[in-house]
Amino acid sequence: MGMLKVIVNRLLVSVVVLLGTLTLVFSLLHLLPGDPVNIKIAGNPVSPEVVHNLRHEFGLDLPLYKQYFQYVGKVFHGDFGKSLVDNEAVMVKLMTQFPATISLTLLSMAIAIMLGVLLGVLSAVYRHRSLDHLIRLLSLFGISMPTFWVAILFVLIFSVHWQWLPASGVGGFQYLILPAASMGIVGAGLIARMVRGSMLEAINEPFVRTLRAKGLPERTVMYQHVLRNALIPAVTMIGMLLGELLAGAVVIESVFARQGIGRIILDAIMAKDLPVVQGAILLTASLYIIVNLIVDLSYAIIDPRVRET
Repeated sequence: MGMLKVIVNRLLVSVVVLLGTLTLVFSLLHLLPGDPVNIKIAGNPVSPEVVHNLRHEFGLDLPLYKQYFQYVGKVFHGDFGKSLVDNEAVMVKLMTQFPATISLTLLSMAIAIMLGVLLGVLSAVYRHRSLDHLIRLLSLFGISMPTFWVAILFVLIFSVHWQWLPASGVGGFQYLILPAASMGIVGAGLIARMVRGSMLEAINEPFVRTLRAKGLPERTVMYQHVLRNALIPAVTMIGMLLGELLAGAVVIESVFARQGIGRIILDAIMAKDLPVVQGAILLTASLYIIVNLIVDLSYAIIDPRVRET
């Protein structure tokens, strides 16, 4: 029953956040300077009748509240509008590039989680030793370096100098390695510091002294009990990391000349194609909400005490 309560509460919160995101995305069209109709007909002399028809097509001749409810209704039916540049359905345009961005983001997250947790655990277990100092230095390097700088450095080393991996384009798995590693290393540094700090804090808890007093091996204490208690802050960081990776995809896809949502957003901003920008923001925000919902639910699995709150 406690788990069901957690799921219902998190779902309700997610619905509220999604509606807030819809409202914010809708406001873009009315708060930003410029008129979609003027953008659509830029450089093309047209009659007032054509302008009137276009405003009717976009629903801009309706009162603001009607436009809002119309927009929300269309979004819930999967209609994100049409591009002002090529008149292609925004959802179709996004879905053609969405798999490329998702594969890049998932691989980046996998690298960040595996590398970050491993380094964080080793740093905590061998605290105040040479390995700990080295890992902390590497973590600081990963956090401090801009993603685009790491990407350029990787291209120079692995593509130009050693010629091991392709520097740009979309293709097989080898085309994903450098872009994903460029984003994953930054996330790994954050997770490693979080895991190390959480484990060192958990080590000083009374239950750890009790486990040691019972004669449990140090390996069992560290990896089965201390690490599990240290995972909740790390899971929170992993949920937040998705937003960082999706934002970083805009830069990384440009550096490596990859297709994806990031490139679509960048091109749409340059062309002032507001429906595409709105659709891309709403899609990525929805994905972020879903992942954070999964993260919230995972708390109840990792720590049963969460089910009682």
